[in-house]
Amino acid sequence: MDPTTLTAAQDIDFSLLALFARATLTVKLVMISLIVASFWSWAIIIQKHIRYRQARAEAEAFDAAFWSGEPLDQLFDQIGPNPASPPERVFAAGMAEWRRSHRSDGALIPGAVARIDRSMDVAIAREGRDLTRGLTFLASVGSASPFIGLFGTVWGIKYAFEEIALAQSTNLAVVAPGIAEALLATGLGLLAAIPATIFYNKLSDDSDEILSGYEAFADEFNTILSRQLDAA
Repeated sequence: MDPTTLTAAQDIDFSLLALFARATLTVKLVMISLIVASFWSWAIIIQKHIRYRQARAEAEAFDAAFWSGEPLDQLFDQIGPNPASPPERVFAAGMAEWRRSHRSDGALIPGAVARIDRSMDVAIAREGRDLTRGLTFLASVGSASPFIGLFGTVWGIKYAFEEIALAQSTNLAVVAPGIAEALLATGLGLLAAIPATIFYNKLSDDSDEILSGYEAFADEFNTILSRQLDAA
C-alpha cells in the first residue's frame, strides 16, 4: 500500500462520535431513531421486570389471605371498593357479581355462576391488557430495527460511492470512512433489535404465567361458589 495513503487512513478518526458526525442527514436520522428505540425498549424492559415481580408478590399475598380460612364476605369488605392489586380486583369483580345475584329475600338469581365467571374473565382481560402494554413496541423494535439499520447502511454506501466517483479514487482514505459510517447504522439496528427480541419473548412468557395464575384462581373461586350452591 502506498505510504501516503496508509498515513492518510491512519489519520482518520473512526470513533463512534466521529462516524456519526460525518454521516449524511438521512443516516444520522436513522441512527438517532435506533438509539431512541433502544433506550425506550430498555425502559419498557426494566419497567415490566419490576411490574411483574410486584405482580407475583401481590398474587402470593392475596393467595395467603384467600386461603387463610377467613370468610369471603369479610375478605371482600376488607378489600373495599378500590382494590389495590390485580388479584384483589379479580376477586372483587366476582364477589360484587355474587352479591348482586341475590334477591332481596336472599334467594339466588338463576345463572349466577355464569355471570360471576364472565365478570372475572372481564377483570382478568383488563389486567392482561395492563400487563402486556408496551410489549408490542418491543416486538416492533425487534422485527423492524435490523431493516431500518440496513436502510441506513444502503444509503450510507450509496453516498460513499458518490464520494468515490467525485474523488476519482478508490484508495482506503476515500472508501473507509463512508463504509464505516454505513456499517454503524447496521450495528445500531442489531443493538436495538437483539435485546428487544429476547426480552419480548421472556416478558410475554412471564405475563402469560401471571395471567394463568389469575385464571386458575377464577376457576377455584367458581368451584367454591358452585359447591356452596350445591350444598344450599
